[in-house]
Amino acid sequence: MLGRRLISFLKRSPASPVSSSVKSGKEGEGKSFGRKAVSFVLLTLSGGVALSALDDLAIYYGCSSKAMEKASKNQMLIDAIGEPIVRGPWYNASLAVAHKRHSVSCTFPVSGPQGTGIFQLKAVRNGDDTWYSFLRSRDWEILIMEALLHVPANEEKQQTFRISLLDNLSTPASKACTDCLAQKSEAPEKK
Repeated sequence: MLGRRLISFLKRSPASPVSSSVKSGKEGEGKSFGRKAVSFVLLTLSGGVALSALDDLAIYYGCSSKAMEKASKNQMLIDAIGEPIVRGPWYNASLAVAHKRHSVSCTFPVSGPQGTGIFQLKAVRNGDDTWYSFLRSRDWEILIMEALLHVPANEEKQQTFRISLLDNLSTPASKACTDCLAQKSEAPEKK
């Protein structure tokens, strides 16, 4: 509807029909060129915005699909909200891309038969930056991923908890800080 109004506005001439017959053909050509230029700029701008939105949607589906794949293998998550785990709609998600679309931070809702939750992830893209790579799916490596879950209960209190969903990160063994221990032993205790 907005497009129709814009086109009718561009077609409409501000001068009256009597005065337009007096004007020369060159003035009409100048207005026609101006209208075509404005139409071209608006069309190009709209196409760029649409292309960027489609790219963001492709990034969202690529990252969230990889996250859902990892989530379906996590037993703690399945025990909490049940199976099947369903990804929420794209319009409820948030997506932040950086570093020429090589890294992404994504948050999206999920639900299961026993509860709901939000997945939060940070991922980086593997691969090159060519026009062809824009058209094909991307391989994302998830660096950080966690689920914030809400599990309602009838008789008990409702539960809200956080689960880390990455199994490839091993936590380093705790190591005592020798510098701190040396400083404590040197300092005399005050009583």
